[in-house]
Amino acid sequence: QVQLVESGGGLVQGGGSLRLSCAASGRTDSSYAMGWFRQAPGKEREFVAVISWSGVNYAASVKGRFTISRDNDKNTVYLQMNSLKPEDTAVYYCAAAKSGILPLKYDYWGQGTQVTVSS
Repeated sequence: QVQLVESGGGLVQGGGSLRLSCAASGRTDSSYAMGWFRQAPGKEREFVAVISWSGVNYAASVKGRFTISRDNDKNTVYLQMNSLKPEDTAVYYCAAAKSGILPLKYDYWGQGTQVTVSS
């Protein structure tokens, strides 16, 4: 089993920035696709961004504001969030998919980190 631990969440004003980190341990594989998801209270979990061997992809709601990246030597994936809006408030989760072939199946999930954006 792969373990994923998110960090970097917090409270930020609208227009501000945060960088989330997701550290992977266990039987990790740099070929895994790594994704970020978020879930706001009373809402379903939604896709945010993914990085895989073939490139990156973003939800329309965050495109141009968020950037996903990874450091394979550190087994860590990042989500740089700029120009934050109150609608970005959610618990953010990272996830790992063994295969980069669509549709992705996310096999491992972190516990989440809270991001709160004030007006």
